[in-house]
Amino acid sequence: MTPISFNDLNGKVCVITGGAGVIGTAMVKAMASVGMKIAIADINPETAQKMANEIAAESNATVIGVEANVLDKASLEKARQIINEKLGEIDILINGAGGNHPTATTKVEQMDEASIDHLEETFYGLEMDGFDKVFALNFKGTLLPTMVFTQDMLKNRKGVVLNISSMNSYKPLTKIPAYSAAKAAVNNFTEWLAVHLAKVGIRVNAIAPGFFITNQNRFLVLDEKTGGFSPRGQKIVNNTPMGKFGEPEDLQGATLFLLSDISSFITGIVIPVDGGYSAFGGV
Repeated sequence: MTPISFNDLNGKVCVITGGAGVIGTAMVKAMASVGMKIAIADINPETAQKMANEIAAESNATVIGVEANVLDKASLEKARQIINEKLGEIDILINGAGGNHPTATTKVEQMDEASIDHLEETFYGLEMDGFDKVFALNFKGTLLPTMVFTQDMLKNRKGVVLNISSMNSYKPLTKIPAYSAAKAAVNNFTEWLAVHLAKVGIRVNAIAPGFFITNQNRFLVLDEKTGGFSPRGQKIVNNTPMGKFGEPEDLQGATLFLLSDISSFITGIVIPVDGGYSAFGGV
């Protein structure tokens, strides 16, 4: 019997969008540890290359930074050409680009009688430009890279797509309707695409992280003055059975599992990595 390992990932070429973020960086480090060749595709090429250099120096893996705008197909096509030239044909795609923004966030969690006199703080005051940008970044920013970066996989009849969803897709948090709706769309797209590509050798799955402190949500879950949790941050911890925010490294095992041939008969699923949040009814 062959020992179970991640050896099949050694030498595989992976593109990860949003790879320079908190969660993306942890995933890149995990992939580097098993000898994968990684392209960090980011709208900020300097940030991507800096992160690539740091991880390459730590791990001796091949890691490059590539400029790519996940909402611009031409930009993605150009990035693919560079990746093919520098690393070879693409075997794996991780759609990690995403996030929320204050302009798509309501100021109040729920409306009450007092809110009616301050509609600008509620759903009715949301700026459509901000809403559209957050929804597009999270959903269209998953769809377009998949159209471009899976073309080598299609030719080779083998590949893996891993989308990054969120627990918001199942239980939408108050204040962030655009982000929650987009992540729910990512789940649906993951299932749809898994069926669409199943007979041509491409698997499509997703991870739904619970609550991690990232650059995008820091303003919501931390108190700038005290450095501790905001009331909202504390509420999250109270509703996570493990009683804490996740560490980015907590996503590494699930990531390698879904990328590897160990999970070769798994497609079209979303795995929560959430400290029990999805299992807890609040009582």
